Amino acid sequence: MAIYTEKVMEHIASPRNVGVLEDADGVGTVGNPVCGDMMKIYIKVNGDRIDDIRFQTFGCGAAIATSSILTELAKGKSLDEAMAITRDTVARELGGLPAQKMHCSNLAADGLHEAIRDYQARREGQE
Repeated sequence: MAIYTEKVMEHIASPRNVGVLEDADGVGTVGNPVCGDMMKIYIKVNGDRIDDIRFQTFGCGAAIATSSILTELAKGKSLDEAMAITRDTVARELGGLPAQKMHCSNLAADGLHEAIRDYQARREGQE
């Protein structure tokens, strides 16, 4: 059984920013078919900043916690600052994750990066 930090447990019990942004400027979908964790990250961009962010996650508690903390880390950040958020940043912010949960659960940063790339591709398509 995995041992989680108090902060991980808090985000599992009360995840932040859950849901869909219907008018999202960018959407990132990532998953690990081996363990079944799937995440969808939605962003709303205003200027160069992430104005709003939401997530939908199907997976274990650690997957939910990483998605939740990611939204708190990314909200209000510039796109460049948000792209600098890594899996390690997310895990560190949660006080660590059990080794067996690091790779399959901590996909949140990848989902954020996908959402930003989606936003940039959509914007380039409009120019």
